[in-house]
Amino acid sequence: MVAHLLRLKLTLLRNSLKRSTWALIGVILGGLYGLGMLGLLILALFAFGTAEPEIIRNVVVIAGSAVVLGWIVVPMVSSGIDMTLDPARFVTFAVPMPQLIAGLALGAVIGIPGIITLLAALGQVGTWRLYPAAAVVAVVCAILATLLCVVASRLAATAVMSLTSSRTFKDVSSMVVLVPIILLGPIIAGIAAGFEQSVGFAGELAAILGWTPLGVFWAVPADVADGAYLTAALRFAFGVATLALLAWLWQLSLARALVTPAHNAVTRKAAGNLGFFSRFPATPTGAVAARALTYWARDPRYLGSIVIVPLVPLLMLFFAYQSGDFTMLNFVGPIIAFLLAWSISADISYDNTAFWLHLSTGVSGWADRAGRALAVAVIAAPAVLVFTVGPLWISGSLEQLPVMLGLSVGVLLTGIGFSSVVSARYTYNVPLPGESPLKTPPGTGFSMFAVQIIGWLVLTALVLPELGLAIAYFVTGNSVFGWLTLVVGCVLGAALLMGGVKLGGQWYDRRAPELLQAVAVNK
Repeated sequence: MVAHLLRLKLTLLRNSLKRSTWALIGVILGGLYGLGMLGLLILALFAFGTAEPEIIRNVVVIAGSAVVLGWIVVPMVSSGIDMTLDPARFVTFAVPMPQLIAGLALGAVIGIPGIITLLAALGQVGTWRLYPAAAVVAVVCAILATLLCVVASRLAATAVMSLTSSRTFKDVSSMVVLVPIILLGPIIAGIAAGFEQSVGFAGELAAILGWTPLGVFWAVPADVADGAYLTAALRFAFGVATLALLAWLWQLSLARALVTPAHNAVTRKAAGNLGFFSRFPATPTGAVAARALTYWARDPRYLGSIVIVPLVPLLMLFFAYQSGDFTMLNFVGPIIAFLLAWSISADISYDNTAFWLHLSTGVSGWADRAGRALAVAVIAAPAVLVFTVGPLWISGSLEQLPVMLGLSVGVLLTGIGFSSVVSARYTYNVPLPGESPLKTPPGTGFSMFAVQIIGWLVLTALVLPELGLAIAYFVTGNSVFGWLTLVVGCVLGAALLMGGVKLGGQWYDRRAPELLQAVAVNK
């Protein structure tokens, strides 16, 4: 049965690569990149072997603990991540529990994350090459640490199985996980500052983590290298006991989940509540705007763009504090305008097969483009206005309001118009409805990268008139350039918005069936 589960895992992975040539190319390129990074990591660990044992202990234990913690947290907050051997799929099969546990664990190890973790863990053996006994122990501990990662990860996934069936939990967890990723720079800087301010901080942290399930297996080789064999034995016994306990808890949790599968209750709502459809006119444009705005309110893939809005000022404040130049806070408005305007560049791709609603009802290209542009404007216009005026008012720089407002309005209007063209002309694989916005479908990398980078460059070129006038204002200090920026931003931005909606509508009308065929394949 264990071998059958492993063959099932390999078959599913192989079939997923056969569906698309681009998917196979994307996996190959991603695999080569991952192997390159893994090779650099192993070389770094090998070169690090000449350091003092205490320094090696601190680095290995802290880094290893972070890896274990990542394995535990990711399945709990990133419900959109694919689980090929999802325990919920075995509810109707009478698979003996020991074989199911072993098959799921080994199936996770032979996946890409498991293989990378195992190879990286074995790579730390080279770190202890000057201490033969510690190197031998490191091999055993690396394997056990990898198993601990897998078992803890599957325990977490099984424990929250009933929660992950809830759409609300999926949406909230998808948004929560975006916050630390976006604020990764300040978080790393804060940790680095802690290390700099306290010489013994790393040693104290490693000493604590070494007696926790997160770092216990990573600390054992260091004890052997120091000659503390009794401490190493006690620590190793604690790690094995922890692994056995987690496996037992996983078995209990999985048995309960398979007997009582997750049930997603249907939320009852009052009849006649049309939501945004009751707030827009009963026209094709109004219907598309209401439907798109519903996505913005409920779809985690769109909510991610909204979550970014309040985090941009925090990032700018962090960089301003680091550089000592707080004038960069005045550019928060244009940055948010750029991000929100470009967020609809993959609108039709996000629709997936639901795009057939627009075709079956005969919505014209103009109405489709205008409705989607109106929806994002409802969200973006207030946000851009607040984050343009707010920083200027706080910093006492309201004399810059015309130039910054003109730049923000120009970027927003031009960006919405240009995005209306891009989404009607180019499609690529995106996370499917209901999936995590962090999920990257296979074969997406090159096409998405090309559209994003080229699109950003073109959008930047389109707003060069506003940028040029804004630069002239800051160089000369002449307020005339500020007012000209406002006028050009409003007039030229409105013209490009209308032109983009018209051109995008024409492309939509010309190739709507091809668009439906393209997004239907993106699964």
